[in-house]
Amino acid sequence: MQRNKGITQKEGQSVFALVDCNNFYVSCERVFNPALEGKPVVVLSNNDGCVIARSNEAKSLGIQMGAPAFKCKGLFARHGVRVHSSNYTLYADMSKRVMDTLGRLAPEMEVYSIDEAFLSLAGFDDPVEYSRFIRNTVKRWTGVPISVGIGRTKTLTKAAGWFAKKEQAYGGVVDISAGGDELLERLEVGEVWGVGRRYAKMLIEAGISTALGLRDAPDEWVRKRMGVAGLRTVWELRGTPCTPLKQAGAHKKRIVTSRMFGTLVEGLPELREAVAAYASRAAEKIRSQESVASSITVFITTNRYNGDPRYSESATTRLPVPTSYTPELIRCAHAGLEKIYKPGYRYNKAGVMLADIVPAREMQLGLLAPLVHARDYSQLQRLMSSIDHINAQWGSGTIWYAAAGGGEGARGAEGTEGAENRSRQGWRMRRSLLSPMFTTDWDEIPAVKA
Repeated sequence: MQRNKGITQKEGQSVFALVDCNNFYVSCERVFNPALEGKPVVVLSNNDGCVIARSNEAKSLGIQMGAPAFKCKGLFARHGVRVHSSNYTLYADMSKRVMDTLGRLAPEMEVYSIDEAFLSLAGFDDPVEYSRFIRNTVKRWTGVPISVGIGRTKTLTKAAGWFAKKEQAYGGVVDISAGGDELLERLEVGEVWGVGRRYAKMLIEAGISTALGLRDAPDEWVRKRMGVAGLRTVWELRGTPCTPLKQAGAHKKRIVTSRMFGTLVEGLPELREAVAAYASRAAEKIRSQESVASSITVFITTNRYNGDPRYSESATTRLPVPTSYTPELIRCAHAGLEKIYKPGYRYNKAGVMLADIVPAREMQLGLLAPLVHARDYSQLQRLMSSIDHINAQWGSGTIWYAAAGGGEGARGAEGTEGAENRSRQGWRMRRSLLSPMFTTDWDEIPAVKA
């Protein structure tokens, strides 16, 4: 196969950096419990099911991502592995602190995930040295260690970030602009951002096993087998930016809130509580981006693996007026649930999805919309804003809807003091190894002894 020679972009143009928090969930736990430093630590998924985060020490023991916790109990005990339930409230708050810090240090930023962000470092005389400054500042201000990959495109920063995290010799900062061919030759093609398993298999069968091989593949060959998106990936590997930084505040088109239940649920009353809680959380999310939803979908499903009779169904309700008003969304979710609920099944999951989302400022009323809506809308907005503000300041679940049976994030519902409440609400997550809400609950602020 004929291959193209590598093409690089001219100096002095775009420079991107990818900031990636190292073992983020574990790092958050270590910030408030220094005794975990140097120890093997894992964090478990919902209901303490599977391993979803590992410290480097845990990785060295052979603990695999996604491994069922019950199968690892012997290994955990033999090696003194510290095990934690997922503390999403803590992780979200620590993520915000990291992103706020990065926002002060870079002129442009795109938050990519809870523990990753792309930065623009164009115009800096020494991006590598400044990235070291960013790394030290984030560690000093938040306690969270990060790695930084630098490149001419976002795809190249992803590749550089892979080496920054995996190889300690780089000191946590890698610039792929220098010695890029050597690094791309060492990076497996399946690790390239945007390739995926299916394309990786196809490329390997075609004799392309490294990122360098993909970079030098002919354009027409790539377009034919990977489409336009694949060709953009190749161009980015050559140093031509095809994916600019996304502006902050981009609206999600769909918002889904769902959980696996702590125990199997049979009765409609418990399902109604769960669906109300998920609708409330989805409403908070949509209001946080100043949007409204035009439709709501509720779904329930049984466990496909335990041998029980299987059933899975959903119902979508089109809202007469787009809204983010929680009581209206709960009402519609309950109406959908009652359409699809069937007695005699043991359900293990439910969820709510808000769709057809538009910015609130662009909402249009239909000809048949209630005339009272326009008059009452601003008043409902102020009510929801007040509730969101109180919950943000005093902790999730400070104010909740009775339909949900208790605050989804409140200590009494999820924490160590809520055993009686949890036994009644079997749908709530099991989190028996949950650490305190160090940064969001006044009762759980770390105590410092003199």
